[in-house]
Amino acid sequence: MDSFRNAVALGHLFLRERVRPGDRVVDATCGNGHDTLFLAGLVGTEGKIFAFDVQAEALAATRQLLEEHHCLDRVQLFHVGHEEMAIHVTAPVRGVVFNLGYLPGSDKSCITRPETTRAALEQAADLIQPGGILVAAVYPGHEGGGEEAAAVEQWAGLLAPQQYSAWCSRQINRSSNAPYVVTVQKSTLKDSARHA
Repeated sequence: MDSFRNAVALGHLFLRERVRPGDRVVDATCGNGHDTLFLAGLVGTEGKIFAFDVQAEALAATRQLLEEHHCLDRVQLFHVGHEEMAIHVTAPVRGVVFNLGYLPGSDKSCITRPETTRAALEQAADLIQPGGILVAAVYPGHEGGGEEAAAVEQWAGLLAPQQYSAWCSRQINRSSNAPYVVTVQKSTLKDSARHA
């Protein structure tokens, strides 16, 4: 049941199902490093994580957490916005995770924004390999969060169904402002041919 307790846990469940040791993955919003650490456990010593954040304190917290768990060597940290993902990640990846909103315990006015998030989502969808997954934890409850949530859903809703499966997972026994998960999987070549 713990896998269903919140949006992040559900996102991790989806990622655990797809990401394997040796894979390359992206943490588009590393925050305090918990998603990055989770991904490091999935990809193992032979894998690679590309982690992005615009806030220096987020990168410092992530670095410290990874050092404490002896897995910094498989992570490359970037002090840039996720909308610059495709500049730094040029080969296909197995998974991309977004944890949108603001850095917990930090300045709540520094938030992810619809325009940069949408640009990052578009780049991520191009980067994921066939069968790969993109998971976004969406937070509509804070100021600006509703607009970003709408942008994420609009983007996912316009993806070609022959190439991508897009899902929205919400807890129906919670407020409409509660966090939820948008998941996108890129079809395999076999799936694409079947839907052509």
